[in-house]
Amino acid sequence: MQSGNGEVDWSGENPGMYLKETATGPFVTIISFFRVVTSAHGRGHAAFLLLDPHGDGKNSYKPNICLTDNEPLAKYLCKDFVSNFGAFRTAKGLATLQYKPGWDFMPGGDGRSNHVEWFRSAIGQVQLNWNDLSEPFLVDLAPQESATGSHRMVSLFFDARQVSGNINGNAIGGNAFPREFAGRSDSSTAFLAFSESWIKA
Repeated sequence: MQSGNGEVDWSGENPGMYLKETATGPFVTIISFFRVVTSAHGRGHAAFLLLDPHGDGKNSYKPNICLTDNEPLAKYLCKDFVSNFGAFRTAKGLATLQYKPGWDFMPGGDGRSNHVEWFRSAIGQVQLNWNDLSEPFLVDLAPQESATGSHRMVSLFFDARQVSGNINGNAIGGNAFPREFAGRSDSSTAFLAFSESWIKA
């Protein structure tokens, strides 16, 4: 795939939740959800759920897991992208991540005030909710600003001020807090990223 500036490695959607108990505390839940519409590994979904980001994820209520309908795609995303994302870089739980099948990935919400991702998986039903959305804004990061350092990243973002989620009825921990991002001092650690493309520099 070629853009005007280079090869597009993948394009799709990538909502995230980087959640804490307090503004200055560590992340207690780190989630990155992918709906990829085109890539060298085809289409697919991958939900990276680190519910014990600084531990081994052996507690069944707080696993470190990736639920996916395209495991080669998920492993590629983990190696080349997720491992470079800020919240994941220091997360020990990524090293022992388990891959399990997921299916029936369905988006919902009105797209203006809330967004939902719902799917089934080998560990049960999962629902993720992004609420109290900001107005959309365009992010266009040069390679030196992007997570990988070797791609231009272009995406339409929404900040989410409130989030919730559960796996088989068990609520995920933490809340969204303000952060600085893409020149915005009032951004959020929970967000939607649509029409996202990673273009090789």
